[in-house]
Amino acid sequence: MPAPWRPRAITLDLDDTLWPVGPTLVAAEQVLADWLRDRAPRTAAGYSPETRAAIRRRLLADHPRHAHDMSFLRREGLRLAMADAGDDPVLADEAFAVFLAARQRVEFFEDVLPVLARWSARYRLVAVSNGNADVHAVGLGAYFSGAVSAHKVGCAKPDPGIFHEACRLAGAAPEEVLHIGDDPHLDVLGARRAGLQATWIRRPEFVHRHPIEALGPEVGPAFEDLRAIDAMLGG
Repeated sequence: MPAPWRPRAITLDLDDTLWPVGPTLVAAEQVLADWLRDRAPRTAAGYSPETRAAIRRRLLADHPRHAHDMSFLRREGLRLAMADAGDDPVLADEAFAVFLAARQRVEFFEDVLPVLARWSARYRLVAVSNGNADVHAVGLGAYFSGAVSAHKVGCAKPDPGIFHEACRLAGAAPEEVLHIGDDPHLDVLGARRAGLQATWIRRPEFVHRHPIEALGPEVGPAFEDLRAIDAMLGG
């Protein structure tokens, strides 16, 4: 029986791969809402999901090159909302900092810490995210040798550029790197088209998002947690 393939490096998506992002964002939105009520009450009064969506559409129309930059869209969206409401838009930077700090308070899936500890002793690990989570701020910095985010690279998954930057940081050729993520299109197919190996992690909480029967066979098998992927790599 042939030995399992072992990568030289592993790149990992963050949100909904290492922790569920939904509860984190709900809590961060509440922290921001509380701050706005104290510091920018007129903005708070009209800062509804519909208002945020309309402002985001304005930003995307005016700044299409920033479509991949979640931090820009959030910060400048706050600035526009404050200006529209009659609050001081200078407060947007502080408001965004409050939101971003709360956005880093995550609760890891229970398999994450033991598997990352084992992998970090064997492979170079690099985070690859379209969002603005920070591996150091969330408490995983000791396991990662690098991190790539869309707003820093200037492109987002599934663009090959973000994967190639991760490979550069890992010091490995794309074909020597395994990427792991929860999105079959952005993570799995995107990484493979960039020349990496890729594995789909399909957490039981999120099976409804991407029905297997609706996906092409090129996505391949799904694993329900990092321990199953670790076993696939040979433990």
